[in-house]
Amino acid sequence: MQDNKTEVASKKPANQKVQNSSTNTTKSPQRQSKKPNPNRQNRKRKSAKNQPSVLEGSEKWQKDMKIAIDANHKIHKDILQKFNLINQNTNAKVRITPLGGLGEIGGNITVIETDTSAIIVDVGMSFPTDDMHGVDILIPDFTYLRQIKKKIKAIVITHAHEDHIGAVAYLFKEMQFPIYATPLPLGMLSNKFEEHGLKQYRKLFRPVQKRKVYKIGDIKVEWMHITHSIIDASSLAITTDAGTIIHTGDFKIDHTPIDGYVTDLNRFAEYGEKGVLCLLSDSTNSHKEGITRSESTVGKTFDYIFSKSKGRVIMSTFSSNIHRVYQAISYGLKHNRKVCVIGRSMERNLFTAIDLGYIDLDKSIFIDPHEVNKHNDKEVLIVTTGSQGETMAALYRMATDEHRHIKIKTSDQIIISAKAIPGNEGSVSKVLNFLIKSGASVAYQDFSEIHVSGHAAQEEQKLILRLVKPKFFLPVHGEFNHISRHKETALKCGIPPRNILLMSDGDQIEVCPKYIKKVKSVKTGKVFVDNQANEKIANDVVIDRQKMADSGLVMVVAQVNINEQKLASKPRVVSYGLVSDKDDRKFSQEMEGVIDQFTVNAKKELFQNKKALENELRQVLRKHIYRKMKKYPTIVPTIFMM
Repeated sequence: MQDNKTEVASKKPANQKVQNSSTNTTKSPQRQSKKPNPNRQNRKRKSAKNQPSVLEGSEKWQKDMKIAIDANHKIHKDILQKFNLINQNTNAKVRITPLGGLGEIGGNITVIETDTSAIIVDVGMSFPTDDMHGVDILIPDFTYLRQIKKKIKAIVITHAHEDHIGAVAYLFKEMQFPIYATPLPLGMLSNKFEEHGLKQYRKLFRPVQKRKVYKIGDIKVEWMHITHSIIDASSLAITTDAGTIIHTGDFKIDHTPIDGYVTDLNRFAEYGEKGVLCLLSDSTNSHKEGITRSESTVGKTFDYIFSKSKGRVIMSTFSSNIHRVYQAISYGLKHNRKVCVIGRSMERNLFTAIDLGYIDLDKSIFIDPHEVNKHNDKEVLIVTTGSQGETMAALYRMATDEHRHIKIKTSDQIIISAKAIPGNEGSVSKVLNFLIKSGASVAYQDFSEIHVSGHAAQEEQKLILRLVKPKFFLPVHGEFNHISRHKETALKCGIPPRNILLMSDGDQIEVCPKYIKKVKSVKTGKVFVDNQANEKIANDVVIDRQKMADSGLVMVVAQVNINEQKLASKPRVVSYGLVSDKDDRKFSQEMEGVIDQFTVNAKKELFQNKKALENELRQVLRKHIYRKMKKYPTIVPTIFMM
């Protein structure tokens, strides 16, 4: 009993304490929240301050963590600076000289040379501007190549687009070198050589295998597969005693190409791990964010358009874009259409690719242009040239009703699967207007995936920069705004500003492991070509055409009496493109007065030299017309001395 009483007595105070505590916590809870306990806050601060460090523990734990942190930091730094593996003690240097392709789209040609050897990377053409009357293509000025001709060991080709191989035949008419390239570019060059009467020089073709190193003089070159808007495109790894230069050529990173041959990123990474001295990379799409869509996305658009078309489908694209043509043909066959290929370059390139085994098509699917009308319209697909509005191309002649076999019908579905090259916008718009006026349906930019670019956007450019990790960077291929924007992308990828140079055509850049700098400028420019005759056009001819187009022409025929130093009869003045027909007579009378006054005031010795007299008369008329009309027309005086 004693023990039980004692137990109850001991429990009672305890229960009372719990009750009091419970009472205190339920009492004025809001007041308590408004007045936080300062002791509790201090306890929180104290506990945070005294939180144990992640490195607390045994000395071995701390030491191992510190070692791992320092090692990983060094590894990250080393990964980004593999160029330190380049031999820093060498005195060797290499010079890089673009002769075309900078400040423009197209016309790509670059010389890479050491003290004893030189190679030419691509020899491309470009397109004329609207004021280059009668000019079909532009080719590079080969003056510098003539100067170093003895050093040049070969031409190396990245891919078969016209802006990379279009001027090779014109160079070979003057000087010849071995040409190293993969089979498709050589096949297309073979066609060009045959057209230009150069078949005998095909003995200089050197077909190359990718991932194999070729020694050319004292330069080693490896072709690495890369995706672009043409089959069999390559980047180049150019190794010299000074270090390795990677030249991307034109590229994009297409993970689902039509032929399944993806970019050989492993080789880029391998060279990057060995240390790359300098990277030359395609800048054409450097303003475009993200990535460039895969070529395979165009096929879905073709499939949709073909399924809706009730008449003929006429598809136009670049003749060299074999995979685009192949997709159009494949979907044409899916929809039970016969295929007619029209356009010399389109037909030649397609059948070259078939003959070399790059695409698998049975030639029995093709019909000739004169057979088109024998088939029902919904059973015909026409693949043709003219996506750039070229006046001599098949699509333009169809649009203007000048083609011998094909006349545009209102039931036709036209597909222009290309984007206008800068400078060609007006020509493309012109052919579009003709086609739409004919009543046909035209798909040009109606679908976002009717055309995809063959050039890398910013994320693809970053990928190459990160894989290659070059010490120096030279953005190439594009106008100045393109290479300048590419420089910004390279800066974001950690390349120092001092290690990037923005080049112009003719700038000669010297690079070695210690520095990169411009050493001089060489002569560059463009040569005008009449592609119909495969002949060059003299510069002064084009200049005269430009002057006549801008300011007109004035022709003067006069008879001069030498003894009396005056006109023997009334001069004849004829003008073209300077004044309107209704003002022609008034202008002629005015010029007659100027000529009469000139002969009266001319120095006596001028009448002893017909050419000097004509030149002086030209200057007098030129000044007079400029004062009156602010124009400098082409003036052609002809004086007969009596």
